[in-house]
Amino acid sequence: MGEQIRLFFLTIASPFSAIRFVDVLDIVLVSTLLFYIFLFIRERRAGKLAAGVIALLVGLFVSDFLEMKALHFIISSIVQVGFLALFIIFQPELRSILEKVGGNSIKGFGRLADTKSQMESIEKTVDAISVAAGDLSASHTGALIVIEQSTKLGDEIKTGVPIDALVNSFLIRNIFYDKAPLHDGAMIIRGDRIVACGCFLPLSTDPDIMQELGTRHRAALGMSENCDAVVVVVSEENGVISIAKEGHLLRNFDKYSLKDYLLTHLMNNASTNQPLTKRKIFKRK
Repeated sequence: MGEQIRLFFLTIASPFSAIRFVDVLDIVLVSTLLFYIFLFIRERRAGKLAAGVIALLVGLFVSDFLEMKALHFIISSIVQVGFLALFIIFQPELRSILEKVGGNSIKGFGRLADTKSQMESIEKTVDAISVAAGDLSASHTGALIVIEQSTKLGDEIKTGVPIDALVNSFLIRNIFYDKAPLHDGAMIIRGDRIVACGCFLPLSTDPDIMQELGTRHRAALGMSENCDAVVVVVSEENGVISIAKEGHLLRNFDKYSLKDYLLTHLMNNASTNQPLTKRKIFKRK
């Protein structure tokens, strides 16, 4: 009886004895890759096509198994051309994936938090942005401020006017004054300096964006979808302060909560806001 039990366990264990460390590592890496791909497409346009792609693959397998030659030929032709078309259609999403994979895990301002003086510089910058946003909100003056992080925004900077000045609340208010020549474009901040103003940003094409949101908010979302920047938006219509980050829009900030969010996110690589729903638009209480 004891020998039979021993043989039983040896039979079960024998397949596992052939598993190498590299095999385990391979499985872990593939699982991680699939998990992050799922997280990326879950709330984007690509997610809406996932069911269709799965249905085509199932149809391809069933038609081959049942030897339905005509249907199998049609589906296989669609699959061969379709995967190439997906790369073309979802070029912005693929670019976003590659930029985020190539980006540094330590985000922009957080990279400066090595010394006390650098942390003080971050706090002064965030304080200037928050005070300016609060004043602009009170006067219903529109503003669009992009805070660069690990993904460099050279292409967007080239579309604007170079400034190269220390971040200052008075300067921010003057630039976005509605009679100023650069007030319609975006301001890009790198570190503790304003590097350019009047910049053009890519607009989000997400059909689920609320209709009442204007061009500034669509540009903020479009910018945040393509890189890891944090974008501050002040509405010209109602003075609402919003933040666009990773394709989500967080709304109803004041200058104090805005400062808390920026300090927490930029210095500690953490967000004080969590998505409340699966929609693109979120409202703070």
